Amino acid sequence: MPKYCIALVLAPLLMGQARPAPKPILVPDVSQSTIEIAYSFTGADLLLFGAILYPGGRLPDDDKPADIVVVIKGPSQPILLREKAKVAGIWVNAARLRYSSAPSFYAIASSRPVNQLVDPRTKAIYELGLDSLQLSPSSNAPQAQQDRFARGLVDLKKRAKLYLESPAPVEIKDGVLYRARITIPARVPVGRFTAETFLIRDGRVLAAATSEIEIRKSGFERFVARSAEKWAIPYGLFTVFLSVLFGWGAGWIARRI
Repeated sequence: MPKYCIALVLAPLLMGQARPAPKPILVPDVSQSTIEIAYSFTGADLLLFGAILYPGGRLPDDDKPADIVVVIKGPSQPILLREKAKVAGIWVNAARLRYSSAPSFYAIASSRPVNQLVDPRTKAIYELGLDSLQLSPSSNAPQAQQDRFARGLVDLKKRAKLYLESPAPVEIKDGVLYRARITIPARVPVGRFTAETFLIRDGRVLAAATSEIEIRKSGFERFVARSAEKWAIPYGLFTVFLSVLFGWGAGWIARRI
């Protein structure tokens, strides 16, 4: 009987010790939740900011710094990538690889270089960095070929300024407030984007939060895009009719001159 009493007394204590300590919470926000693209759109500066709420409102007592990593992803899309080869002095299409899912836009910003914050496994899990993107090839190509095409895809996207990697633009003030600026290029695709914020300390991701950003066309560009999407066949027939009409008109003017 005394053993059972001791067990009943110790059980709440052991359960209290096993209960995990409360973790900090991220409260993120963005300067623009909707970005309108018109004919004069030349890009936009997106401000991502927020606060770190620690349990009890107190910063950790240890001297381990807290870091913030922000990742913006565009909607995924299938991509067909072709590799050029020189045959008899002529450049022709050689090997090709199709990706069933790849982010149309990717940008990462961090308070310090990500390689100094987490190990490669954590980078791969959260896709922290261009070298950790989880692309989805549709074929069973050799690994060497997949790696080569992945590097080529990232390089093409970087040249188009659709894949951006900034090692240290995130500012953290008083260990609580943070902000980062990411440039949205003029050629950005439309759709719903996600802005993921990660709090990292001592090589571990302690908290994560997600905000949504919608990038859409406005004005006449939006009308054309929606018409092509909703009424594809009438839109196609109308564009063909306009092409024939303009061609006939140009020919008629040329004969008159």
